[in-house]
Amino acid sequence: MPKVAVVTGSNKGIGFAIVRSLCKQYDGDVYLCSRDVDRGTEAVKILNSEGLKPLFHQLDINKSESVRLARDFFKEKYGGVDVLINNAGIAFKVADTTPFGTQAEETLKTNFFCTRDMCNEFLPIIKPGGRMVNVSSMMSSIALNRCSPELQARFRSTDITEEELVGLMERFVREAQAGSHSQGGWPNTAYGTSKLGLTVLSRIHARKLRQQRSSDKILLNACCPGYVRTDMTGPNATKSPDEGAITPVYLALLPAGAEEPHGEFVSEKTVQAW
Repeated sequence: MPKVAVVTGSNKGIGFAIVRSLCKQYDGDVYLCSRDVDRGTEAVKILNSEGLKPLFHQLDINKSESVRLARDFFKEKYGGVDVLINNAGIAFKVADTTPFGTQAEETLKTNFFCTRDMCNEFLPIIKPGGRMVNVSSMMSSIALNRCSPELQARFRSTDITEEELVGLMERFVREAQAGSHSQGGWPNTAYGTSKLGLTVLSRIHARKLRQQRSSDKILLNACCPGYVRTDMTGPNATKSPDEGAITPVYLALLPAGAEEPHGEFVSEKTVQAW
C-alpha cells in the first residue's frame, strides 16, 4: 500500500505550511485535513496552483464521529497511517474578555482532550516505522515552570499515567472556573496549560509505545514550531509559517531505522530539557 501522511487543522497557518513542505519532500500521499470542507478544498486548490498535489479529508477533532470516520478511512485505504501530525488547536487572543474559566474549558477541550482522543483512535493504526508529531508550544515549558513544585514534579515524572494527567487537566479547568487555579498551583494561562498537557501526554504515549510496540520503531514527539505569524499569533511574530513547519516536518521525516528522538519536546530541531 502507498505511504500516507495526515495533518490535522491544516487549511491555514502552520498546518498548511506543513502540508506544503510534505508535498515537496514526502514519498507518499499527503492529506490536508480541516473541519470545514470548503476551506479545506480551497486550501488544496491553492497548493495545486503551486504544482503540489495534496489530498483532502474532512476531519473535526472535536467530534468523535468525525475522528472515527477518518480513522476507518485511512485504515481501509492505506492499512493505517505512516505519519500523523496533530496540528489542530485554538487560542484566545490576549485581549479577549471571555471569562478565564470559559477560556480554560474551551482551550483544553480542543488542545488537550480532543487531541488526546485523536491520538488514542489513531495510535493503534500507526504503521511500523511510523511517526507521530504533536504540535505543542514553548508555552508548555513556560507554563510548567510557573506551576507549583508539586505539580512540576508530577508533570516531569516518568511514572505519571494518562489517567492521572487527565485528572490534573480536569482539575485545572474546575479550578479555573472557580477562580481558584492560582491557589491550586496553576499558571494563569489556559493555552500554556493545554500545551503542557499535550507535551506530557506525548511523553506518556511514547513510553507506552516503548513498552507495548517496541519492535514497531514508531517515533512520537511533541514540538514547538516557534513564534509564527498566523491568525492565532498575529503579524508581529518572528517566523513565517513555512519556517514554523521546519521542526514538525523534520520529526515527521526522521529516517527509517532512527531510534531517537522519541518522547521528547523538540524546538529548532533540537531536544529541549523538560
